[in-house]
Amino acid sequence: MAAKSNNFTGVRVKCPSHPDVILIEDYHAGDMVCPECGLVVGDRVVDVGSEWRTFSNEKSTKDASRVGAAENSLLEGGDLSTMIGMGTGSASFDDQGRQIYRNRRQVTSSERALLNGFGEIKTMADRLMLTESLSDRARSLFKQVHDTRSLKGRSTNAIASACLYIACRQEEAPRTFKEICAVSTVSRKDVGRVFKLILKVLETSVEVITTSDFMNRFCSNLSLSNAVQKAATHVAKRAVDTDLVAGRSPISIAAAAIYMASHACNEPRTPKEICDIAGVADVTIRQSYKLMLPHAKKLFPDNFNFAIPIDQFPQN
Repeated sequence: MAAKSNNFTGVRVKCPSHPDVILIEDYHAGDMVCPECGLVVGDRVVDVGSEWRTFSNEKSTKDASRVGAAENSLLEGGDLSTMIGMGTGSASFDDQGRQIYRNRRQVTSSERALLNGFGEIKTMADRLMLTESLSDRARSLFKQVHDTRSLKGRSTNAIASACLYIACRQEEAPRTFKEICAVSTVSRKDVGRVFKLILKVLETSVEVITTSDFMNRFCSNLSLSNAVQKAATHVAKRAVDTDLVAGRSPISIAAAAIYMASHACNEPRTPKEICDIAGVADVTIRQSYKLMLPHAKKLFPDNFNFAIPIDQFPQN
């Protein structure tokens, strides 16, 4: 409760037993209470004060109010519009007696494409549990591509998926094409094509992915210990540095390194388990592993303690 003047709505409200005291208003209950005897003098009192606090950077409190949804700077006009509902007069019906609906806000195909793209990015980001800042970057990329009109005719979902993939790479939280396509409605081939076109249209680039970009997430999803992750990271990096797996993708190298390290630490995982997480084929993991196996001893750290001898590693 807080003390407040007992004048409201032009009528003086006072306690019959204590007419001179200042009444207290209970904001939660909407009551005017006498502080001396506790008598509820008035109920259902409407608080006419501002409901909102100011969000301005200035310290001035002249405009401590706001209404409506947050402004979206990516939409034309800040997404501020007026919708006119159906009328009830005679002019609101046609000759057959059907009600006419007039919408003064003309939603263009361009705006509709933007809204659809933003919605698709939001849905995919939520399914992948990505951060809001990453989702915002993807929407900004989609807006830039949309404004160039260079990919007109391409699927909106494909563009949205490619923009999310690029945003993940730029925010140093890369996701594989398979992970993006798993939450999208387009094929990996379509996303790959649009991805290359967007890089060309926007004249931008993304950092080259490495094995370490995926190692932490893959090992976590496989419920492997920190020792396995460290060993797999070292194995993958040394395999790349010594050019043992030339031509192989970083994802397949990381998967093969996890396969080898998990056996070295006696926490074995099968190629099938790893391929379900990494998104590469079982045979791809085995092929990379076969290239690395003859050099297994020099791929691990010098002071590494093998729980299982190298000669007992799987041969395929």
